[in-house]
Amino acid sequence: MADIRPFAGIKYQPGMRFDLSNVIAPPYDVLDERGKAALQAKDPHNIVTVDLPYLPPKTVGPDEVYQKANITLQSWMSAGVLAQDKRRALYPYTQTYEFHGKTYHRRGMIALVRLSPFGAGQVIPHEKTYKGAIEDRLKLMRATGVQLSPIFGLFADTHHEVNNVLYKNAGKPELDGTFDGVRNQLWSVIDSDAENRVIEFLGTKPIYIADGHHRYTTALQFQFEAEQANGGKPLPEGHPANWCMFVLVSMHDDGLIILPTHRLIGGIGTFNLNAFKLAVADVFDVVETAVKPEHLPTYANEVLPVQPAHTLGLYDGATRKLYQLNCKNRDVLAPLEPNQSEAWRRLDVAILQRYLLDEVMQPKFAGGKDLLKGYTAYAEEIAPQVDGKKFQLALIIKSTPLGALEQLGRHGEVMPQKSTFFYPKLATGMVINPLR
Repeated sequence: MADIRPFAGIKYQPGMRFDLSNVIAPPYDVLDERGKAALQAKDPHNIVTVDLPYLPPKTVGPDEVYQKANITLQSWMSAGVLAQDKRRALYPYTQTYEFHGKTYHRRGMIALVRLSPFGAGQVIPHEKTYKGAIEDRLKLMRATGVQLSPIFGLFADTHHEVNNVLYKNAGKPELDGTFDGVRNQLWSVIDSDAENRVIEFLGTKPIYIADGHHRYTTALQFQFEAEQANGGKPLPEGHPANWCMFVLVSMHDDGLIILPTHRLIGGIGTFNLNAFKLAVADVFDVVETAVKPEHLPTYANEVLPVQPAHTLGLYDGATRKLYQLNCKNRDVLAPLEPNQSEAWRRLDVAILQRYLLDEVMQPKFAGGKDLLKGYTAYAEEIAPQVDGKKFQLALIIKSTPLGALEQLGRHGEVMPQKSTFFYPKLATGMVINPLR
């Protein structure tokens, strides 16, 4: 089960008279050159300068850009912009935000979790990872010797025992900043009794990765390289490379929201609706709706979620029409994926990917060529992006239920890529984990 511990994190220092709102950033992989420049214009000490030294995200730059990121980090440390805490702590971390007119508070904590290979320990993934996506992060980690962004982890805590301990005596937060409408607040808990109670509780629980699978894979590779440098022998238990920084949130927290990740599809040329109806006739009834493009958000956020299981939406950018796909064969994946569990085969995202895209769209409407795929969790972005040019279609989907992470974890299975979108994203720059 999960092995966690406090750590002495590196944090921005309020005494430097900066606004935390201007130095924290979203995850690096959602930014482009314009987004990075906008963050740096707020404050030259914005964490994005270190966290995203090369563009576009997920591409690998030359060694010197990562070395420059480290020089910047060390200069900030020397100037007192950033400083490492003198004592180890657990860091309660709250994000307050509005969603559909309601205010939510997502409460968790930042701590270190002992690394374990996927499928061989207490950390359970739910999505596939790809080697190419970690190379950039690994070069940055090697150069700086820190972990800049936490992994988002979930654990079962029906009665909110961890938060009751950590937030019992919470006063004014040490760090408080708002980015993109989300307020981020951080405290430190250095009480040994509180730490021990939290560590003991989580020692009976697995941790499910909600977001950050590639960052976790990067940490595993960094650990492997440290072991090779140690003569191929396991590192001492307390070695920093054995541990990875997580934001840990209870699955039962009232502020935990999962959004669907709708698919934007291109590369199919002209879409023929009648041919599509014929191709999916054994699995879906295709029904035209009266929903206009401007009303897609209402359909995706309010209408679709209350439809029967495995109902999907199909938006045709050329005709600007929305069709509802009513599933009449819930066992469609049984012959296609006999080795997967029934829980996996009943995932909407699995039916979408493994049947609609792999068996219908790609071979029958794209001539067998790879589809162009885009993703968005925000239905208001569908109509502007799906205009019959770059993207011809959108497949609108319900959100993946949280319980699916536990179900698939018990079977050692992972979902298709982009199956979940936990809203809001964690802020980068609240705490940095030193690795040397």
